[in-house]
Amino acid sequence: MTIFVFLIIETPFIMINLKGGNMLNTLMLVGRLASDIEVKKLDSGREVTNILLAVNRSFKNQDGTYDTDFINCTLWDGIAKSTGEYCKKGDLVGIRGRLQSDVYEKDDIKHHVLNVIAEKISFLASKKEEAK
Repeated sequence: MTIFVFLIIETPFIMINLKGGNMLNTLMLVGRLASDIEVKKLDSGREVTNILLAVNRSFKNQDGTYDTDFINCTLWDGIAKSTGEYCKKGDLVGIRGRLQSDVYEKDDIKHHVLNVIAEKISFLASKKEEAK
């Protein structure tokens, strides 16, 4: 028996055959850069930057205001370089990426952390353009 699940993401429908073991690890975020970008060049020659993306929630809290989530995202190589060149604090960006789980140990306690790894970034609007 084959089971199909239909998901609405960027394209109208994506079919996933659960029997075949196909899985999906994709997320999309739209938010503002919470700080300016600093791209670092590693000894291996790769470039990396970590950004903090401010994403407003789609519902109001008990006080009647929208809360904001601040989400850490890691950008590598070309994505890191172009974002560092063209974006600054306050700019609106869209990120398509994946979650990556990491484990580290501190004081003999294992900590599990989820990181967002950006695979594509879209520059949507700059604070400067919106002010016009």
